[in-house]
Amino acid sequence: MPPTANTALEGRADLIVAHAAELLTMAGPAEARRGPQQAELGLIPDGAVAIRGDMIRAVGPSAAILATYAGPDTRIVDATGRVVTPGLVDAHTHLVFAGTREHEYEQRLQGAGYLEILAAGGGIMSTVRATRVASAEELAAGMVPHLRAMLAHGTTSVEVKSGYGLSTADELKSLRAIRLVAEGQAPQQPGGVLPRLCPTFLGAHAVPEEYRGQPDAYVDLLVEETLPAVVAAGLAESCDVFCDAGAFDAAQARRILEAAQALGLPVRLHANEFERIGAAALAADLHALSADHLLVLDPEEIAALAAAGVVATLLPGTGLGLGHYAPARALIAAGVPVALATDCNPGTCLCENLGLMIALACSAMKMTPAEALVAATINSAHALGPRWAGQVGSLEPGKWADLVIWDVPNYRHIPYHLGVNLVGQVVLGGVLV
Repeated sequence: MPPTANTALEGRADLIVAHAAELLTMAGPAEARRGPQQAELGLIPDGAVAIRGDMIRAVGPSAAILATYAGPDTRIVDATGRVVTPGLVDAHTHLVFAGTREHEYEQRLQGAGYLEILAAGGGIMSTVRATRVASAEELAAGMVPHLRAMLAHGTTSVEVKSGYGLSTADELKSLRAIRLVAEGQAPQQPGGVLPRLCPTFLGAHAVPEEYRGQPDAYVDLLVEETLPAVVAAGLAESCDVFCDAGAFDAAQARRILEAAQALGLPVRLHANEFERIGAAALAADLHALSADHLLVLDPEEIAALAAAGVVATLLPGTGLGLGHYAPARALIAAGVPVALATDCNPGTCLCENLGLMIALACSAMKMTPAEALVAATINSAHALGPRWAGQVGSLEPGKWADLVIWDVPNYRHIPYHLGVNLVGQVVLGGVLV
């Protein structure tokens, strides 16, 4: 096949990654992959990617790409015997936090449940107390090592939620911490390359202690004060709500999310992690970007998500801690597009390795390696929204030049050889990092 190129982007390349044993482009339809498309990799044997500046110029067989785009100043990276994929996209994380909760990990091992720990003042509330006393600069600095680890494991785009402030001032502070990192202004960050960040407002993560027994009053605060302040400051790209037992009911979640939509923010939900209280149906009704977790679902909820085109962002690392997993096979069979994410957070899954989530998705949720790789790239980009899907998640001309060179002979080795970092090199924005 000839190289794929946009005529507006013709010319010599600055960088060419060539001779990949398997180049997985994930190129295809403009919508999130669902059903049989969930396994379509756009695989090119002996493939190459031509890059100019921070953008992809062309993708195709190595001989054609090198003949057309290699010049005397072009840097050639030889990927012989290795696999090249788009940079991974982590569509659900909670990286803005202070403190740690390893003692709760031990409590869960001894039989304490998530909701039991939360009711005793632990869980999210423990992190809220630590986060509130930290400055935006301290929170930003705390994000940096996690993001560096993510990049080292092949993740080049990361969604980051607020949600450990739970007051207007502290939620704004958390979102400003994300902006500091995104703009390269975090302490200890100068000179360091980090993944791209997509900020999400999650003020409705839990009812704060000062509103205990008054959840509707806290919803009033979110709708009337916090959300408008977040939108006015331009600090978030979407609004999330934790709609589940122990958090917010469906009516409260609807009120917050409809207020967000009225202010121009797309919405997403933490849904059906513990109980079925209407969260999945609400995600479908509001045409949310994504419904995340989805550990407990009935067929009607799955059908509603499929009909609405909501991306199901599954979090197998959290499922590992809780002891059960989302029904990935039923979701794919019903035509729900599936994405994968780490849910990296200080409570239930302190893990930056999206490659491990790909392995868990295969071993524990019975996704195929192809389905899981699509889920961690182009479908996760769709979970972040149309702007992100148009820029990351696949190797196509005109997209950001974010890609991973894996030290494996074929793509099936990525989940098969688990427990080690298989990433050889990462290209972020056309720069070999």
